Amino acid sequence: MQRIQILVIGTNKPIMETIARLIDRDGLWQATIAFSFEDALAMCSQQDFKVVLIGGGIAEEEELVLKQYLLKNKRNLPLVKHYGGGSGLLFAEIHQALSNTNKHQ
Repeated sequence: MQRIQILVIGTNKPIMETIARLIDRDGLWQATIAFSFEDALAMCSQQDFKVVLIGGGIAEEEELVLKQYLLKNKRNLPLVKHYGGGSGLLFAEIHQALSNTNKHQ
């Protein structure tokens, strides 16, 4: 079975790597990290992600541009803000985003 691809965006390398490790522990999910807004846009155009997870360090203007890009090019791709709260909250946010995506397909 192919793993669900999740893009994790944020500028704090240790935190993004920890989030990616937590996501990768789930046998159905696989995280890809973008450490910048520019990398995130490039990755979104090249790969088929099911969820985009935004962490700290991405400017509000960049987030808005990313939202507009996703609305135009990847309409059903959910964008989730995650600024901490532990692994339980992280998993709940991802499950909710995937659930909402499945309802729109």
